[in-house]
Amino acid sequence: MGDKQKRDHQDEAAAVLGHTSKKMRPPGVRSVGWALVQAARLHRARTGDRLAKLGLFAGQEQVVQALAAAGTMTMGDLAALLRVRPPTASKTVTRLAALGIVERRAESGDGRVVRVQLTEAGMAKAEAIERIQEEVEAELLDHLDKTDRRRLRKLLRKAARGLAEAAGASGQVTEADAEIEAEDETEGLPA
Repeated sequence: MGDKQKRDHQDEAAAVLGHTSKKMRPPGVRSVGWALVQAARLHRARTGDRLAKLGLFAGQEQVVQALAAAGTMTMGDLAALLRVRPPTASKTVTRLAALGIVERRAESGDGRVVRVQLTEAGMAKAEAIERIQEEVEAELLDHLDKTDRRRLRKLLRKAARGLAEAAGASGQVTEADAEIEAEDETEGLPA
């Protein structure tokens, strides 16, 4: 069978299977989403390996860090800050409470409102998590200059807000969001 006949045969087989004869590119060649997923997967793996040594799973550190910064939060405020649905935040808090890292208290006068805070053990975990985050952040940003780092942070925050809105899990702009956006504006980074 000649080359032309082979190509024709391949095209026919592809048509039968519902494929086009267009050459497929490897995944992610031009996809921002693919690149983001790959970077996030690697970041999560690097962080997860270190968190496992603390007895934590990736994702739990975000709750610990949020509570370390805020002191006490309602479950609703925690979910909004993390841009997750309240049941997701609640499951994570339940697991952390079982480990003795957080404690929950019903609001006096309104048992529907639950406040969460770190225990002493949780504060120690928060300090260890901060060191882990700094190590992984340094690895992540090692090849970026200061301007690229700020630009990347700003773009990722914007993308996250858009996806959160699309998923119905958007929270209010936090004080930290406003602070970072103001810093970016003074640095001359476009909105």
